[in-house]
Amino acid sequence: MNYELFKSIHGMAGRLDLLDKFMIFWTNNAIYIFGLALLLFWVFRDDYYKKSAFYAGFTGIIALFVNYLITFIYYEPRPFVSHGVNTLIPHAADASFPSDHTTGAFAIAMFIWMRHRKVGLLMLFMALLTGFSRIWVGHHYPGDVLGSIVVATFVAILVNKITKWLNPLAELLISIYSFLIRKKKNPDTANY
Repeated sequence: MNYELFKSIHGMAGRLDLLDKFMIFWTNNAIYIFGLALLLFWVFRDDYYKKSAFYAGFTGIIALFVNYLITFIYYEPRPFVSHGVNTLIPHAADASFPSDHTTGAFAIAMFIWMRHRKVGLLMLFMALLTGFSRIWVGHHYPGDVLGSIVVATFVAILVNKITKWLNPLAELLISIYSFLIRKKKNPDTANY
């Protein structure tokens, strides 16, 4: 069933050049777009958003580490290895399950959604698009994407529960950032 669903999604690739180019762009750049979103939270929003950006980034890193551990327990070859699928872009023949791109995107999006519903909903849509694009280009099975969503959601919930322990580090980073910004804006008054 996993392969049949993969074929129905990946089978749409190659029919419309513009759509293929969009999926390739998204699959290659989604993680940068998510990183940019966190950077914008950090630079242009208040301290609550800065903390959200820090926690979301931390969530993404932990979720990717969990993925790394999973590959030691369970190894699944990629679709283009097992079935000779033609990919839209090349990829190393490493573990297919779970999808790192999808995990990183969903971990960030899920954490942001827990704290900022509106922007989080947009980020969840972008994360879904990331997972879909990974299937579209031929790099992952739908089960890999589903596994990534489960890992990312679990880690986001866990990190959300331990933010009180991460809070001192977040506040320290915000203080350092604020000090550096004040110093840059007014070098004479920042020396206190």
